[in-house]
Amino acid sequence: MTAIAPSNLKGAFWLALLLNLLWINASEVFRYFAFVMPLMRSSLPQVQDVAPMNLPVFMIWGVWDTVLVLAATGLSWVLLERFGPTIRNALYAGSTIWATIFVILWLGLWNMNLATTQVVLTTLPLAWLEMIVAALIVRWMMVRG
Repeated sequence: MTAIAPSNLKGAFWLALLLNLLWINASEVFRYFAFVMPLMRSSLPQVQDVAPMNLPVFMIWGVWDTVLVLAATGLSWVLLERFGPTIRNALYAGSTIWATIFVILWLGLWNMNLATTQVVLTTLPLAWLEMIVAALIVRWMMVRG
């Protein structure tokens, strides 16, 4: 496996960023509407308008997704560039990013009784898959010919 020429690295990074923008946003929207919203509403009926989707929430979600895409792509790129663009290193990178973002988020919510065990055990594996695919996208862009 050969890494792409340094002259193409900038273009490869921007393409990885674009692909991850599409992938992560699609994954986040699917997870929220298919799992998080209904599970949060059924587990926290006493909280009025829990897990809403309106303009302010949508705008904050846009900031969250932007930070997430930049972190997942940038950190994967740095880790794969430093340790080599192998599939194993992509799995390590995706898992590390997942643990530092999603595990901390959902563990904190669960600890404060703002998420049930069912919600946490449903969302964390899906978020892990999302970060693994994002890291593999970065790897793919680094090694493509």
